[in-house]
Amino acid sequence: MRNIRLLLLTLFVLAIPAISFAQFAVSVQIAPPGLPVYEQPVVPAAGYLWTPGYWAYGGEGYFWVPGTWAQPPMVGLLWTPGYWGWGGSAFAWNGGYWGPQVGFYGGVNYGYGYGGVGYQGGYWNHGAFNYNRSVNNVSNTNITNVYNKTVINNTTVNNVSYNGGTGGINARPTAAEQSAAREKHTSPTTLQTEHVRAASSNHELLASVNHGKPAIAATAKPGDFSKGVVAAREAAAENKAAENKATENKAEETKAAENKATENKAEETKAAENKATENKAEETKAAENKATENKAEETKAAENKATENKAEENKAAENKAAENKATETKAAADKANAARVNENKTPKPKAVPAPKEPTAHAQPVPRPQTTHSSPAARSNVPRPPTESQKPTAERQATAAHSQPAPHPAAAHAQPAPRPETARSTAAPKESAPRPEVAHAQPAARPEAKEAPAEDHPRK
Repeated sequence: MRNIRLLLLTLFVLAIPAISFAQFAVSVQIAPPGLPVYEQPVVPAAGYLWTPGYWAYGGEGYFWVPGTWAQPPMVGLLWTPGYWGWGGSAFAWNGGYWGPQVGFYGGVNYGYGYGGVGYQGGYWNHGAFNYNRSVNNVSNTNITNVYNKTVINNTTVNNVSYNGGTGGINARPTAAEQSAAREKHTSPTTLQTEHVRAASSNHELLASVNHGKPAIAATAKPGDFSKGVVAAREAAAENKAAENKATENKAEETKAAENKATENKAEETKAAENKATENKAEETKAAENKATENKAEETKAAENKATENKAEENKAAENKAAENKATETKAAADKANAARVNENKTPKPKAVPAPKEPTAHAQPVPRPQTTHSSPAARSNVPRPPTESQKPTAERQATAAHSQPAPHPAAAHAQPAPRPETARSTAAPKESAPRPEVAHAQPAARPEAKEAPAEDHPRK
């Protein structure tokens, strides 16, 4: 903040020709030093008016602007010096200006006709300025417009350089000064502006360097720091009370500002924490809601998936059962068909006709004599091969049949019915010789697959 004020001050000082010094102001927390004590240089020529020196403020603090003789911008104008005034929180600089009347300059006693109120150093008369020898150094023989008037100084000479505040001058503008303030003003001349600029760049004029006793306290002409230069005889008594008060005020203001900043910072931090807590709670709530929604969606998806899997399993089980049922039905049908085919293929045994009862007693026909073969002859008759004597292939074929083949009905020779003869009662019964009947050999049995346990009885 201080650097900003200094920069503004510098810019305003550089722009002095364009604006009125009465409108130029800058604020500083520390009161300016007291006015140094110095001798006034000799007036260089007629028409020059005295402009008192003062403390200005720059980038390195207060610096002294030497008092000098300056020519007014036009005849008839008088110079009103600038002054520092306490504004309630800081010291403000009120710039000087040219005008037909001398206005209020804070009651500051700059000396050499500026005793705090008005100007007693001279006046304009028919375009010529008349100098009061009692307050001006007019030893120059070329200046004839001089007079001598004792000036009664009603202000206390204490070299205080500011108005108001602690240790300052308690002066208020008079009615004439207020009227003069309302008149048209003229800004400082270019030479005056260059004079201020030269002083600001001179390191020896800094209050921190010269401690209130500048080596160039006054000059004969503006901006000329080599000829007619007057050094300060002594520094004014330092206004310790004002400086201490200003320091205290500054400390209090700084402390209040720090406290306020701390309070604001605490409030901002608290608000930020509350906001962060609220945001965190909202984020947490949103996350929980999102998690709940996701969980519900996952549970719903899992239930749907389980339902789909169960339906698929039930469908698969039903399909499997249907396939098994169809397979079993098919197998049962195939088995039944196979059984029917086997039944159709198996030959049914022929029924043996029941023997007929003879209706008449007939004499047996004499049997032809049969040739009974001897045991030796019967032994020569070939017998059918047994199972063990059959070839292997034939046994395997025989074993493949599960049903034994039915024996064909053996054709047993039935005795021929005897012819019915008429019984002769007259002729005696004679025994006719029986013809020899050849006994028929039993027919060879066909090979049977797995012979049955019993043979059919002969009739």
